Amino acid sequence: MSSENQEVAVQEQPSVLSGEPKTETPQTTTDWKVNLSDEIRADKSLENIKDIQGLAKSYIHAQKMVGADKIPVPNKYATEDDWNEVYSKLGRPESPDGYSFDTKGIDESGLKSFAEHAHKMGLLPQQANEMVKWYQGNVDATTQENNTKAEKARNDSVIALKKEYGQAYDNKLKAASAMAKQYIEPDVLNLNMADGTKLGDHPSIIKAFASLSEKMGEDQFVNPSGPSYLTPEQLNKQIGELTATGSAYWDKNHPNHKTAVQEVLALREQKNNV
Repeated sequence: MSSENQEVAVQEQPSVLSGEPKTETPQTTTDWKVNLSDEIRADKSLENIKDIQGLAKSYIHAQKMVGADKIPVPNKYATEDDWNEVYSKLGRPESPDGYSFDTKGIDESGLKSFAEHAHKMGLLPQQANEMVKWYQGNVDATTQENNTKAEKARNDSVIALKKEYGQAYDNKLKAASAMAKQYIEPDVLNLNMADGTKLGDHPSIIKAFASLSEKMGEDQFVNPSGPSYLTPEQLNKQIGELTATGSAYWDKNHPNHKTAVQEVLALREQKNNV
């Protein structure tokens, strides 16, 4: 490198003493609150505002809220009157009569009692109505379930009794029904039992009244114009008596032999048709 070049290079690098003093570029700060007073800067409402734009947005939002109806949140020391003021501002009706319910099947006294309690608790009309609809839905579902259970139990009872009584089922049922109606009020027979069945549909009750009718000899409880049927147990008993050892059924020379044979055949046919 020549001395000329070296000299130029030196001239391009002025000494500190001969050159212009260097000026520091001012550092910009990211803390927009730096120029605020200590009291304002320390306010907790500014903690989440990161910049001037955020401050502007917060101010605009606050301006929009000016004039809006505000509801103070009661604390643990709030009185009943304080809460009533909140409920009223939220839209609670002035009295329990202000509620209306889209429902049916619930008695008026029950709805009135609920409306009074709902008003005391501060429920809005829509909330109260939805609560009643929810309750009615549960009641309807429970009622339907109980009716289904009761119907099944009733059918099971009929099947069991028909199996036990055979062709005598209708006569037994009529006798039991007549006896029960004579001594027990219909409301009692319609009482619901734990399994959902009616008291008057329970096989044990039916059998008890049928047996009582038979023991009391209440022939008037059975339709006198209809055929008389025996239960399978009664059929077996009569067949056993007619076919006992030494009976006319086994003695061809007995004058009642044919009658006994025909009667046994009729009883067996009746039993087979059960």
